[in-house]
This record gives sequence, C-alpha cells and structure tokens, in this order.
Amino acid sequence: MREIQFREALREAMSEEMRKDDKIFLLGEEVAEYNGAYKVSQGMLDEFGAKRIIDTPIAELGFAGIAVGAAMNGLRPIVEFMTFNFSLVAIDQVINAAAKIYSMSGGQFSIPMVFRGPTGNAGQLAAQHSQNFENWYANTPGLKVVVPSNPYDAKGLLKSAIIDPDPVIFMESEVMYGDKGQVPEEEYYLEIGKANIIQQGTDVTVVSFGKMLPRVVIPAVEELTKEGISVELIDLRSVRPIDYPTIIESVKKTNRLVIVEEAWPLASISTDLGFHVQRNAFDYLDAPVIRVNCADVPLPYAPTLIEAALPNVAKVVKAVKEVSYIKK
Repeated sequence: MREIQFREALREAMSEEMRKDDKIFLLGEEVAEYNGAYKVSQGMLDEFGAKRIIDTPIAELGFAGIAVGAAMNGLRPIVEFMTFNFSLVAIDQVINAAAKIYSMSGGQFSIPMVFRGPTGNAGQLAAQHSQNFENWYANTPGLKVVVPSNPYDAKGLLKSAIIDPDPVIFMESEVMYGDKGQVPEEEYYLEIGKANIIQQGTDVTVVSFGKMLPRVVIPAVEELTKEGISVELIDLRSVRPIDYPTIIESVKKTNRLVIVEEAWPLASISTDLGFHVQRNAFDYLDAPVIRVNCADVPLPYAPTLIEAALPNVAKVVKAVKEVSYIKK
C-alpha cells in the first residue's frame, strides 16, 4: 500500500487499462495539452499520444456524440466532462443514445464507455455550477452510476467501469482530487453495485456516498462515537445499481436509518432508499427514516448560505440523535 491522491488513483486506473487495450482513449476539454483541468490526466499525452488523449472544443454534445459512435464501432472511450453541470449540454447523447442503443438495436451494439468528471458543490461556484445530477442519471435504464468517496474506491471502480460493456457515469468531486488515501501497488478491481460497510454498529445505520462521506458523515460519526452512539456506516459506492440487500440487512440489525445526500430532496437517491427500506424492513424500524439533503433551492453563492443549504456535520449529528433517542 502507498498513499496517493484521488486524482492519481483515477490516472492510474485509466493508464493501466489503456496499456492493456489500445481501443481505450480519453477525450474532453483540456485533457491533453493542459494535462486536465484538475490534472487528472497529467502526463498521459506524453505516454499515449494525441490519438488517444484528445483535446476537444467546448462542445459537450459534439464530443459526447463522437464517443458514442466510437463505442458502437468497438472502441472504449472515456469522456471527461469538466463538470457534470456541463453534461446537460450533452444529455441527449448520454440518455437518448448511450443508454438506449443496446436495447433499441436488439443487442447488436454494446456501448462500452465512461462519462466521468466532478459533480456537486465545490465552493463559491454559484447555482449553475454546483448541482448534483446523480439521481437524473440513476433514473435512466441502461446506465450505471458510480460515485466514489476515496482514492482506493475511485481506482478500483473506475477500472471496472472502463472494462464494463455498458455505459457508466462516473462522478467525482473537485474538492476531493487532492484527497489522499491508501491504494495497493498491485492491480485490483471493485465490483460496481456492491456497497461498503465502513464501520460496524448497533444503534443506527447511516448511509451516504461521494464526498459527503469524508467531508460530512465520517466527522459526524466520529463525534457520535465519542458520545456513545454506535453507528453502522455504509458507503453506497454506486447509485445505479444500488446494493439494497446490504442496507436492508443493516437496518434489520440497528432498527434505524439516516441517509445523507448532497442533492435536493425531491425524487432523490435517498427517497428511493427510504422507500425500499420501508417496503422490505418496515417491521424492523423503531424510528422514522430521516434524510439529510441539500435545501430545496438553487445553491446560493454566499458562503454562509451555502453552509445553511448543504448537509453538514451538525445536521447529521442532529438527525442521528433524533432517531437514537426513540427507544427500542
């Protein structure tokens, strides 16, 4: 094991797979000459050349469409969006082409490709550049949606996404690219659709994914542990498919559930999780399911309002205590 940054884990995942398969290539804005907007692809142009590390114009719809066509013809493109806010420009290609061609062609065309880039808030970027669309893409049959929370998961899940025969949405975070974590020297893959139980507990199940875990949930759990509340902490890792059995079995043990999600509350991942738990583990619940989401507003620009709108440590602690104080 060695400690590397989140961006380095992503770079290693792409480079390792590209060395094994010359059909894999990366395209997007600034991925080549500039080494990536967040330096994820640093040095890859030198190793793989301009035919496989391709700078594109600021035209998401165009280069996403090119990538879908390449995938239909047997290549394995990795599309980098500078931010998933910009993926809205390409959403027709993602949802109406990549996600549906396998089904609409009767299985004649596989679409082995990855759309990756940062999602969510990253400081004072205002409403149009701070959005979470995990639930939009997770609501689309034909797509897989992965949201890693640490460098180890990022590398193993991205390698699995690249070799997957179906299109994968791979969502990162601008504020996590410099995060460090332990990653093995040897090659490894992680299964898409399998949640990770980070910590065993008995009093309450807390479920989250992506940057909410290191930035909000884990600090909250550490505070709760000091106060004697035993939290079972689960990282979803992917939000399509969702590992419902792991969540349900945990709730059967703890009898309580708190879900933390950066996105808006309506029609969210936490909404879906809450439904499945009440549908499959209702008799085990000793307290209502509580969700901690972003406020149902366009994200503000002012730092104080951002703090008020987004999930934070205090909100998670309050939610866990609320369900924990309802006695078994």
